Amino acid sequence: MITKNSKIYLAGHNGLLGSAIFRLLKNRGYKKIVTVEKKKLDLRDQAKVKFFFKRNKFDAVIIAAAKVGGINSNNVYPANFIYDNLSIQTNVIHSSYENNIKNLIFFGSSCIYPKNVIQPIKESSLLTGKLEETNEPYAVAKIAGLKMCQSYNKQYNLNYKCLMPSNIYGPKDNYNLETGHFFSALIKKIYLAKVKNKKIVSLWGSGNPKRELTYVDDVADACIFFLKKRTKETLINIGSGFEKSIKEYAEYVRNKLEVNYLKFKFDRKMPDGILRKIVDNSIARKYNWKSQVSLEQGFRITYNDFLNNLKNNLP
Repeated sequence: MITKNSKIYLAGHNGLLGSAIFRLLKNRGYKKIVTVEKKKLDLRDQAKVKFFFKRNKFDAVIIAAAKVGGINSNNVYPANFIYDNLSIQTNVIHSSYENNIKNLIFFGSSCIYPKNVIQPIKESSLLTGKLEETNEPYAVAKIAGLKMCQSYNKQYNLNYKCLMPSNIYGPKDNYNLETGHFFSALIKKIYLAKVKNKKIVSLWGSGNPKRELTYVDDVADACIFFLKKRTKETLINIGSGFEKSIKEYAEYVRNKLEVNYLKFKFDRKMPDGILRKIVDNSIARKYNWKSQVSLEQGFRITYNDFLNNLKNNLP
């Protein structure tokens, strides 16, 4: 039973998702949240992770630590994506089991699902087809983490759950145009066009692919919600149920930044990725969880955070 006095280890507390989980746990009165800076504990180091878990007695573990990025970084650094993620999740999941930790949340991504799959994507679609090539190493690593949790649940009667969010955004997003995701890239590119008085912005691909966006605090809320639940399912999708095309998101940001004169030039030489990606939330809804934050609310908070941290987000 997880309570406000439970000792919870949160891996990846400085990232987009991890920082939101940390913030919500604090706001909701959880008193024993353990975090460690990356430079003090490299989760890829098996021996150090084993020692860390043995020294501490945790009641629950949340794995928000991962190497993440957009299409470009996945293409350029596939070895890093598969090695880092396999190492992190394997070490943390196995050390949790070795130290008799019954409750764990592992985060994946909707990219674990096949490239050509019926939309919205059901959890049962896993491993029914070929993965999208542009992020296959990352997806394979995340699938391995999911299967590890499922196997440990079956063999050791644990309560390890894998939450699979759609594209997330929010405060502390990554605005690096080489390694960030599409929505943060749109915000940065359109902001730079505004301050530099540019008339045209170049965007990757055709602009036609559709993406579901979920505000990061909704995913953090799902994390806390399901950490306290005993569920029959190990794999649970988490999404807002809201989608637009990349072009429509660009137009939305353009409107919010009041630069309606701005034109978009789509570079069709660059990959689109999967043409549509929205998850089916039926299992989450069965347990009475649903998204609460609208795009309007989420964008306002995200953009204010971007402006407040311009020094870090630019160039």
